[in-house]
Amino acid sequence: MPGLLRGVARTAVISGTATAVSNRVSRRQAGRWAQQEQQPAPAQPQPGYSAAAPAAPAAAPSMDAKIAQLKELGQLKEQGVLTEAEFELQKSRILAL
Repeated sequence: MPGLLRGVARTAVISGTATAVSNRVSRRQAGRWAQQEQQPAPAQPQPGYSAAAPAAPAAAPSMDAKIAQLKELGQLKEQGVLTEAEFELQKSRILAL
């Protein structure tokens, strides 16, 4: 039974992370499309100017969201659902975002 609970908890953590990443990608893409619609396309690039624009920094998840995820991980570890190695792996993934 503990193996089943561990699997369910792992799936919940992974799906929550995947949902957060998917939402962030969707918002970023929608922002890019809106920005493209607002800016008219240049007819000819001016000599001496680069056509490539610098990349915008990716929006990081809020610190509150990271803290909430870390608290959930801590609870799962305390309940014995996650091993120490699984906890450390998920913690490093959350903090790397």
